Amino acid sequence: MFLELDTITKGYDGTPVLRGVSLEVTAGTITALLGPSGCGKTTLLRVVAGLEHADSGAVRVEGASIAAVPPHRRGFGLMFQDYALFPHLDVTGNVAFGLRMQGLGRTQRQARVAELLELVGLRGYGPRRVYALSGGERQRVALARALAPRPRLLMLDEPLAALDRALRERLQDELRSILRTVGVTALYVTHDQEEAFALADQVALLNAGQLEQVGPPETVYRHPASVWAARFFGLTNIVAGHWRADGTVATALGVLACRNVGPPEPPGTPTTLVLYPDAARPAPPGDGALCGTLVEAQFRGRAQRVQVRHATGLTLSFDLPELLGRIGAPVTLALEPSGVYALSRDA
Repeated sequence: MFLELDTITKGYDGTPVLRGVSLEVTAGTITALLGPSGCGKTTLLRVVAGLEHADSGAVRVEGASIAAVPPHRRGFGLMFQDYALFPHLDVTGNVAFGLRMQGLGRTQRQARVAELLELVGLRGYGPRRVYALSGGERQRVALARALAPRPRLLMLDEPLAALDRALRERLQDELRSILRTVGVTALYVTHDQEEAFALADQVALLNAGQLEQVGPPETVYRHPASVWAARFFGLTNIVAGHWRADGTVATALGVLACRNVGPPEPPGTPTTLVLYPDAARPAPPGDGALCGTLVEAQFRGRAQRVQVRHATGLTLSFDLPELLGRIGAPVTLALEPSGVYALSRDA
């Protein structure tokens, strides 16, 4: 294992920020530290970088503790949200900064700068002043500067947060491709789950300083570890129920089948279902149908996001290919078991 975080704790003025975080990162992979503002993502990144000292726990690289290694000797690269470029230097000077610190000669520096500018799509930009660049171009310069010294770990703190949505979506695809090409191990801090899913091999979800869930992006989305995790991923259709002997779940909405067929516990054991936005399809009235009233609809480009109020008063949100009718009209839906997930008993 390349990077190991072992029960890291950190607090400020008696207030805990990190509460025993343990995480493993394999060499050559991208791990997203994902969570809401204030959950401890950036603090954890700073502890790994050596910019903060943990109150307890250990940071190990290739099995050896780096507690006594100062930040500038760890061989890590750090890319900030505001890029922190040097305004008095041109693009070449910014990218070459770390190379000069390494003592590389001029010819080697020039070759490495040219290689990095080609990689990030800025060939020929070397003489330009950084204040004359667009936000996306400054982001690429900052990435090239962070990669130039060939760091063994690259840490990125919300690097796309300051960009508009369209540019952010385009650059996250390019960023993933660049990191893959270089093969660098990366820790990527973000509060945006779509960004984390698009970029990362592994997602570490943090909640109030604790690790809520770790796994590949599709796994943490399709199998949330808790109600909190499901809601953070935008899964708002949360329904209480209990297991039946046939492996279905009895709820206020009716008896529902789910993809993780059970029951893992005896019949009558409480559980919680997550109904995914793509779980519903229009259906004629009948057994197993979900009936309600259409209370809202929003066109989202690829689908209609509809809000359906059940007779119990519960309002559910689904993505459908087309509008079912006018607001206030009755609607009937069927739920696909593949879009219904039962959380574990202790979630």
